[in-house]
Amino acid sequence: MIPQQELWNTIARHVAAAEGADFHIEQVKPLGGGCIHQAYRVEGGGRRYFVKLNQADRATMFEAEAAGLEEILASDSVKAPRPVAHGVAGAHAFLVLEYLELGRGDRHAQASLGSALARMHRHTAERFGWRRDNTIGSTPQRNPWTTDWIAFWREARLGFQLELAARRGYRGRLQRLGSQLLARFPALFRGYTPQPSLLHGDLWGGNHGFTMEGVPVVFDPAVYYGDREADLAMTELFGGFGPAFYAAYDEAYPLDPGYRVRKDFYNLYHVLNHASLFGGGYASQAEAMMEQLLAHLG
Repeated sequence: MIPQQELWNTIARHVAAAEGADFHIEQVKPLGGGCIHQAYRVEGGGRRYFVKLNQADRATMFEAEAAGLEEILASDSVKAPRPVAHGVAGAHAFLVLEYLELGRGDRHAQASLGSALARMHRHTAERFGWRRDNTIGSTPQRNPWTTDWIAFWREARLGFQLELAARRGYRGRLQRLGSQLLARFPALFRGYTPQPSLLHGDLWGGNHGFTMEGVPVVFDPAVYYGDREADLAMTELFGGFGPAFYAAYDEAYPLDPGYRVRKDFYNLYHVLNHASLFGGGYASQAEAMMEQLLAHLG
């Protein structure tokens, strides 16, 4: 294993090459909050960066995260930390990002976030998917380009999560309900044609914040182009977004009335992923969600 000082020296060299200016790390401060990666703030010469570390075999996760942040920044819609460098140093993979000091967001900041997300969702592609696969948490997320949203969700999202659940021992009732929903869910899209919007992909309360000036920021994305309802649905799954956020979003980009039913369908993807990652009661929650959706479908 590469010694810690050599690790930080290697990261400093990558930062210097990326920024075109010498950089020497003078202070390393561990930061909390992550359940997948280790996080640090590094400082030197009056400059600060946010650094993530993981095992070297996780390097592609960091490559995809950097590409996702660049995709969001290129949409010129919502602020995200700028990727600086990523690579491998011995047994470690690393990702260096712009360091942003975050504070609390008031009602006006929440409204700004809603408007910014609506702008991001108006950034569209010709097809659904993305130019590369990435991860949702630590789970692989497939993003094949396709013109058929229903096929994309059946194969690359819901169907894939059901396969993962089966591998982890969740068979029986969960798989029976899943098979029924895979066959019948297209009826949820009668009269509604989604557009391939740029999505954050993992937009729960822990993946957004506000600068000290109240500017909304999103991070830790699982980017792809898909139905914007999938992003909005996840904001409701675990909370963390205020009424001003939803009011501003709806004013800027009103939602189809069918969203109220489809949001549970989209959130099923994340609940199944949590069942595979964490176990607990998530499998039972997924079964209850599928039962409700099937009852709605009649």
